[in-house]
Amino acid sequence: MTEDAEETTDHRIDEVFALVMTLDGRRPAAELPRRLDALFRDLVRAEPVRPADETLDLVWALWISHPDEEAAAAMAAAVEAMAAEEFDIAGAVLDELVVRHPRWAEAWNKRATLAFVEERDAEALFGIEQTLLLEPRHFGAISGFGQICLRHARWPEAKAAFQVALALNPHLQGLREAIAEIDGSTDGTKFH
Repeated sequence: MTEDAEETTDHRIDEVFALVMTLDGRRPAAELPRRLDALFRDLVRAEPVRPADETLDLVWALWISHPDEEAAAAMAAAVEAMAAEEFDIAGAVLDELVVRHPRWAEAWNKRATLAFVEERDAEALFGIEQTLLLEPRHFGAISGFGQICLRHARWPEAKAAFQVALALNPHLQGLREAIAEIDGSTDGTKFH
């Protein structure tokens, strides 16, 4: 990574970190199903209405769904292409989705995920920011931000992001483990 790219990524990390730290209590900007509110309340209950994995499946299903059948089919094709590591195809589909449906948080999130996988962190951070502006409860985007922070040795920011994601979804055991590793390694040597 060039020095300019690293500087841009560090600047974007600072911007997204500031957004992540102000998410508490914000309502989604997007027109999301009201059912999500109940699902998020259930995720943090001591005695939930249904098992957490069922609730999480419903949250993801609502995020990935779209009333436009063509958009929903395109998203399914993008997810399939990503799973098959056909990143050029997935990228083209996701680029088109965010242009045609700029208020669809999950289109931005999947695009950010692809950029993360391809180690285009500045682009991933932009997608995460767009996702969180539309759906501030998107624990997947927040934890993805934390992963980028880890990749850039930004331990305090990673830990804070993981804590925010856990406040929204306390069932992310991998984030608890990452926090414990950060706490046990003041210089970050446990992370590569």
